[in-house]
Amino acid sequence: MNRLKIRLLFAVLVLVAGFTNNINAQGGFGCVFNAETTEFEAPGGGPCVNTLITAVPFLRIIPDARAGALGDAGIATSADANSIHFNASKLVTAEQDMAVSVTYTPWLKALGLQDVYMAYLSGYKKFGDLQALGVSLRYFSLGEINFTDNQGTSLGTGNPNEFEITLAYSRKLSEKLSVAVAPKFIYSNLAAGQLVNNVEIRPGVAGGADFSLTYETPINFTAKESNLRVGAAVSNLGTKISYTNSINKDFIPANLGIGAAWEFQFDDFNALTITTDINKLLVPTPCLNENAGDPTLPNNCDQSGVQGIPDYREQSMFSGVLGSFSDAPDGFSEELRELSYSLGLEYWYDQQFAVRAGYYTEHSTKGNRKFFTVGLGLKYNVFGLNFSYLVPTTNQRNPLDNTLRFSLLFDFAGGEFDEE
Repeated sequence: MNRLKIRLLFAVLVLVAGFTNNINAQGGFGCVFNAETTEFEAPGGGPCVNTLITAVPFLRIIPDARAGALGDAGIATSADANSIHFNASKLVTAEQDMAVSVTYTPWLKALGLQDVYMAYLSGYKKFGDLQALGVSLRYFSLGEINFTDNQGTSLGTGNPNEFEITLAYSRKLSEKLSVAVAPKFIYSNLAAGQLVNNVEIRPGVAGGADFSLTYETPINFTAKESNLRVGAAVSNLGTKISYTNSINKDFIPANLGIGAAWEFQFDDFNALTITTDINKLLVPTPCLNENAGDPTLPNNCDQSGVQGIPDYREQSMFSGVLGSFSDAPDGFSEELRELSYSLGLEYWYDQQFAVRAGYYTEHSTKGNRKFFTVGLGLKYNVFGLNFSYLVPTTNQRNPLDNTLRFSLLFDFAGGEFDEE
């Protein structure tokens, strides 16, 4: 099992150190350029696999079981203590004055790993009807790793881990509109002190912020009471990160998400919410070399002349974000393939028992994650409990395959939990 974990850690190191970028600079995972169609194609035909690459991908792991049961949708759902991850502007709209949530997510449990997990602690406090403050701590543990060299000689053990601390300020601008800003600190220690290709690995440190807004309004729909909530959030907008002394740093997973939730209150006992999210990473698309098949021709991905370093990796954070809407090698059609979609349904009975289901999908050339989710929610007075379970729909393995995760929620204000 230790060998498996070593390989997993090495794969992560390869990603964050940027060594795979050289593969993309040479043509990208076997893709070839078709001069007739002016598009890149996979060896067997069809669109070229060109997955977006970032460091610290743990920042995009869905932290709570409620959203985990809704197909990873959470931008526009009703506010709770976990809203900081999705859309902190919802905090000021929460019905409770103060709440705390704790979530535990086993990671790669289907492979038999017991000490790889993510823990998430979050909470908020409202100050009147116009302001709210929130804080969250995300901790990701890769368990105990036995490091070895290429000959299998032991180099000792380590406990790779990453964490993120986020503070959030949410404020109402009007009865229907709220906004938020959430600065954060990111720390990633994957293999500090170890050598990869004679380069010493050190902890990576970065800073960033989330910006979000929410608009909520009642909707007249037949004789039933309903409410529409829409939200938008730019997350992880921040500095690049490096695990070495190299001046070439890697992008953190900046993301643009928009979401909507339509809530129906059928009577005093039955309520239904339909919600959907669309997300897009705001990072450069890896360049594919049109001349990869002819070594005598120049590499169009390295026009700056820095050998082995693709130009897109040299971009600043802002140019990377702005260019992420128009830099895909296959043009607008590939930009559309970089969108991921979530759809969720949530049914509440008597504001005490919830049944949830959802679906998540992304294009086969951009990660190919596709799965159903199901879950339950219970709440009683000041206590809430959520469960979620992921059901894969493809042969591609997911770190959360057949894994049960749960969240505990507490309302310290002494009231009842809202419909979450």
